[in-house]
Amino acid sequence: MSTVDKAALGGLKVLDFTQMMTGPFATMMLGDSGADVLKVEQPDGDPFRRSGETTLGGDGAFFLGVNRNKRSVVLDLKTEEGRASARALAAEADVLVENFRPGLTERAGLGYDALRAINPRLVYCSISGFGRSGPDSNRPALDMVIQAVSGVMQVTGTETSGPLKTGFPFSDLVTALIATIGILVALQARERTGEGQRVDLSMLDASIFSQVPRDVYFDLTGVTPTRMGNQHWDIVPNNTYTTADGRQVMIITINDKFWQILCDALGTSEWKTDPRYATKAARLANRALVDESLARVFASRDLAHWEAALSGAGAIYGAVRTWPEVFSDPHVVENLLRTLHHPKGGAFRVINNPLKFSGTPTQIRLAPPLLGEHTGAVLGADGAAWPAWAAREEEREAS
Repeated sequence: MSTVDKAALGGLKVLDFTQMMTGPFATMMLGDSGADVLKVEQPDGDPFRRSGETTLGGDGAFFLGVNRNKRSVVLDLKTEEGRASARALAAEADVLVENFRPGLTERAGLGYDALRAINPRLVYCSISGFGRSGPDSNRPALDMVIQAVSGVMQVTGTETSGPLKTGFPFSDLVTALIATIGILVALQARERTGEGQRVDLSMLDASIFSQVPRDVYFDLTGVTPTRMGNQHWDIVPNNTYTTADGRQVMIITINDKFWQILCDALGTSEWKTDPRYATKAARLANRALVDESLARVFASRDLAHWEAALSGAGAIYGAVRTWPEVFSDPHVVENLLRTLHHPKGGAFRVINNPLKFSGTPTQIRLAPPLLGEHTGAVLGADGAAWPAWAAREEEREAS
């Protein structure tokens, strides 16, 4: 049995019309679990191939990070020949994912209703920035714009800094993950009904949804959560502190038990009964004093000392690690990093899918494709061929 046959989504045909990050990340997740993903690109390719200052073999680093386990075909959707080939592929597909501006697929004859007529089992996922209808439906949307409009930036940062974006493309990634869930739910429903359906998701809605449970707090109080940086509105301490060697350590004490554990680790057992610190209510009332006291203690010793003391006591803590530290960690190297090979640029490493299945493990089978490198293999004179995985054993594979 081949590795694809063992995969949870082996045999699933995914037609990927997406570009940039949100859609490609979702289809990559499906590909990691064995789906056969055909990435349909315009003649100029996914714009992410040219995005950013870092490239490998002509492809941008951002593109390489979200397009493994796919084959690339080039179709010019501005031509009737390209649209006809796309319809032929859609007739055989199980899933189609697109993140075009709303209305474009309908004008190209590739809208949901048109394709459902030729393939009733098709699960058709549309990802948009602001939704497929409404006054903002055709506004261009990028991650940071959605973070701003959704309110994510309103609660990120400090009162001094003002609104900040997150340190990673939050709206892109949370939308992709929810889209993947939606596709899998629709596929499960198809098992019962035999019918496909449309899955519709906007980046704006996904980003607003991600703010639970603060939605209930806002509804009950009418108060916008304040920007508190690393602090927490209901937990003290919940902050970072600087050690003697200039490193940072994150400390959280969710209740009095963990406050007492922290006090033992710091050698300040007297704080366990000090009325200014001893209870959660007291720590909340004396937030500034708690932070000042902890800052003074942590500044007295280096990070190595505090790591040993905090770990030994069972405290809730975490050193703020640098990226070189994260990506050289033995666990990360062994479990999360995989080396792929670009045919024109050499080796590069990607983060492996973190899901671990006992029976149907994920796998990186193919490195990100060159633009259109599989066009001839999947398109014939009569339309789509879409060969099975077993017929492609000689294709370039990931190491």
